[in-house]
Amino acid sequence: MRKMKYSQMEKFLKRAPFEVIGAPRAEHFMGVQSKVILGNYNWLSYEDVFVRAFNFGNGLQMLGQKPKTNIAIFCETRAEWMIAAQACFMYNFQLVTLYATLGGPAIVHGLNETEVTNIITSKELLQTKLKDIVSLVPRLRHIITVDGKPPTWSEFPKGVIVHTMAAVQALGAKASRENKPLSKPGPLDIAVIMYTSGSTGLPKGVMISHSNIIAGITGMAERIPGLGEEDVYIGYLPLAHVLELSAELVCLSHGCRIGYSSPQTLADQSSKIKKGSKGDTTMLKPTLMAAVPEIMDRIYKNVMNKVNEMSSFQRNLFILAYNYKMEQISKGRGTPLCDRFIFRKVRGLLGGNIRLLLCGGAPLSATTQRFMNICFCCPVGQGYGLTESCGAGTITEVWDYNTGRVGAPLVCCEIKLKNWEEGGYFNTDKPHPRGEILIGGQNVTIGYYKNEAKTKADFFEDENGQRWLCTGDIGEFDPDGCLKIIDRKKDLVKLQAGEYVSLGKVEAALKNLSLIDNICAYANSYHSYVIGFIVPNQKELTELARKKGLHGTWEELCNSCEMENEVLKVLSEAAISASLEKFEVPVKIRLSPEPWTPETGLVTDAFKLKRKELKTHYQADIERMYGRK
Repeated sequence: MRKMKYSQMEKFLKRAPFEVIGAPRAEHFMGVQSKVILGNYNWLSYEDVFVRAFNFGNGLQMLGQKPKTNIAIFCETRAEWMIAAQACFMYNFQLVTLYATLGGPAIVHGLNETEVTNIITSKELLQTKLKDIVSLVPRLRHIITVDGKPPTWSEFPKGVIVHTMAAVQALGAKASRENKPLSKPGPLDIAVIMYTSGSTGLPKGVMISHSNIIAGITGMAERIPGLGEEDVYIGYLPLAHVLELSAELVCLSHGCRIGYSSPQTLADQSSKIKKGSKGDTTMLKPTLMAAVPEIMDRIYKNVMNKVNEMSSFQRNLFILAYNYKMEQISKGRGTPLCDRFIFRKVRGLLGGNIRLLLCGGAPLSATTQRFMNICFCCPVGQGYGLTESCGAGTITEVWDYNTGRVGAPLVCCEIKLKNWEEGGYFNTDKPHPRGEILIGGQNVTIGYYKNEAKTKADFFEDENGQRWLCTGDIGEFDPDGCLKIIDRKKDLVKLQAGEYVSLGKVEAALKNLSLIDNICAYANSYHSYVIGFIVPNQKELTELARKKGLHGTWEELCNSCEMENEVLKVLSEAAISASLEKFEVPVKIRLSPEPWTPETGLVTDAFKLKRKELKTHYQADIERMYGRK
């Protein structure tokens, strides 16, 4: 971001998760989980943010941070995260990003591999996660908390000093105004080493250069019409994820306002919002929002559950309006009366002003995408990209209401398909070419930090010097140049009888059932059938049990063989309507009473399944379902 733009851009938002400067203190009351009442947003101007970032970078420089050396940030999504990142970009410090939900071994691995001496964190994460592992990071010298001093200091190893962000900014402000950054970043200098919460093994650090970031956000911005100072973006996904970081940088580069939130305070019905008080979307009324499919699926199921609870007249009216609008959308027409009188309440769940929803991180089901299009009265753009491509690859056009597609390549890159013989995908296939997706362009990153073998396996340069990324995803091109993601190499399993099963395809076909909150299909080549692990929807499963005359606690229902059989019947019926082959349908299942969250380590921060961890977690059940006790 160019310095001259700071004075031109008007607003930058900050909202602390529990206390807002100039607003009433959050009110707590006892319950299963503490609830809060939040005040109004407290705004910072772009000029304020520039000064804070400049002073913070100067303060880090005074603490001994050198250009082109690594500094880590391990913090929740909040304004201070972005201010710290901008400081590092200005002063050419290489920012190492770690997910706030990573486990201890993964955090230690990232900090030691990058040899950081300084880390930026929050008071809560310092107390809950870092405190226990600081002794395992011998090079660590300075810990900077973004939100005040932690209550105790005596437990840290000798030689580790804890500072507050405000103190470091004050240190930088006291230094000479002529004390400019020692080194301005060049295009090929590393801006971020982003540790993925990857679905297998220890996290890998992806090296992203400044030119990669500029190329990526240029490509993304070109697909968002009218982006400017009137837009308000709500940030709540992990900033350590490339989707959220790139989305916020797109907004900052166009003078948008950014209001910070969290999944627990997003809507009026969110888990930490006291009943009767307002969530972040109601207060902020954003115009732009990014989401992962898991969150959109959750919104879809919650709304449809409420529709099912309506009176017969109300429900039929909603369905009539829904089907009418679907027909009108297919003809390119609007439905202003339906939008105003039928869908206004649903639209209000996200503040009422959303003009564009951007979904990334994983494929979005056609049912959920169509629902969001209709009920939230705005385009739902699907995007495709990886950390290794700086989040950029494709984004659908706002006028494209087709489902199941992720759009055409962005202006920053090219995409081609490579034959994958084992899976039976060829770029000569008719009527649509298919194959492994390769992304090439300025947004393709440098590679993996200290992992040359993996870098050589996933990246290559062609005869023209263009860098390419082998994604491992299988794509298909429509005649108009738009891409569909149809499979993933790692998700394809060959059964004992020789049939290939796409686990992702099975999960996508069954996940939209109201009975299922999450599902992981599993198979191996030593057996002839698929099995599955399922997180059932508590309300739906309890109702199914009542209809079948089954009783017990939630755990007893999930551990019941009779309940497993009833759920299997529902799956089999859904599989037929989803056109799954008989060998693709799970034959045995395990119902999980506990949800899969990033904190459990069974899904990533983008809610992608961690298949290796899920296999380990359910190993005893796998042996039971495959008859080996």
